[in-house]
Amino acid sequence: MVLFPLCKLLSGSVRVTKKQLVLYCLLLSLLVYFLRWRRAVLKVDTHPLPLSLEAESGSVVRDIVVGSVEEQQQRLPLETSWGAPLVWGDSDGSASRRAEFAHRSVRTGLLTLAVGPYGHFLRRFLSSAELYFLPGNTVVYYVLTDSPRALDPPTPLGPGRELRVVPVAEMPGWEHLAQGRMALLAAAIKDSVRHEVEYVFCMDVDQELVAPVGTEILGELVATLHPELYAMPRHTFPYEHEPASLAHVEEDEGDYYYTSELYGGLCADVYAMAQACSQLILQDQEKGLRARGLEESYLNRYLINRRPTCVLSPEYSWWDSALAADVPTRRVVSLGRQCDTLEPQKRQEQDC
Repeated sequence: MVLFPLCKLLSGSVRVTKKQLVLYCLLLSLLVYFLRWRRAVLKVDTHPLPLSLEAESGSVVRDIVVGSVEEQQQRLPLETSWGAPLVWGDSDGSASRRAEFAHRSVRTGLLTLAVGPYGHFLRRFLSSAELYFLPGNTVVYYVLTDSPRALDPPTPLGPGRELRVVPVAEMPGWEHLAQGRMALLAAAIKDSVRHEVEYVFCMDVDQELVAPVGTEILGELVATLHPELYAMPRHTFPYEHEPASLAHVEEDEGDYYYTSELYGGLCADVYAMAQACSQLILQDQEKGLRARGLEESYLNRYLINRRPTCVLSPEYSWWDSALAADVPTRRVVSLGRQCDTLEPQKRQEQDC
């Protein structure tokens, strides 16, 4: 309605008054403003997607997970812009990855830190991992805890599953825990883990596995997409903005925002990451600096410089939130994140 008269005006086929020209310009400006507002409301994704996906679907990631399960599986992004697999558990690609490992004998470590009040999540975490973490494969659980007796009696384990308890000093307060965890992980991997397993994954203890997590997750360096920031514009990512911090990220940097709830890979690669992040944290502490996202900020800084070779979808780190992305299957749920949003009575009912 606006563009047609304007096109005729530009072609010289119609004459208008100055007042009419001003009106047309005003209407055109309002149209542009509306389109920009609509784009912002729909949260159009601005970080890289496979070109084939953009061309074929013509849709943003947040809109992809709509329709039947079959339609979802056909339209999900399966690869990052740098060629790493973007893993959805029920995709054909994941089935192929599982087939590749079906005839291999792989030992994998699952490492978690259970200190202070987080210790009460440990038994539920281990029980759910027994059911769903790399079923049918050899797994060694490494539990770093300040209360080793909390595992008496020990959780029953199936064939090919082992438990190692690593005593650590008490770390009061979430901030102390978050700031010191990378150093503890690096030390554990260096001292024992790397001698016993090929792959190691680090998970928060306040998570519960609720669906199979198979060998599709194995890779050299594996990171997991944050469920509340998946498919959101890059400017919404809570990267560290303080230039003096070693976790600082420039405005034009970054592909995705990764959660610190689950990451892993080959022992050598995970050790290198944990060691690098712990050193950056220590150097910032010496300068009196603390990144806004604590260890997660340094994790994201590292993964910008050293992109992961395998990226797990939000299926592998999810919690009930109005901001969380829709996913075909919820495989790992963060009980801690969900508990934070509950009323006291609900928290008690959920054993938070």
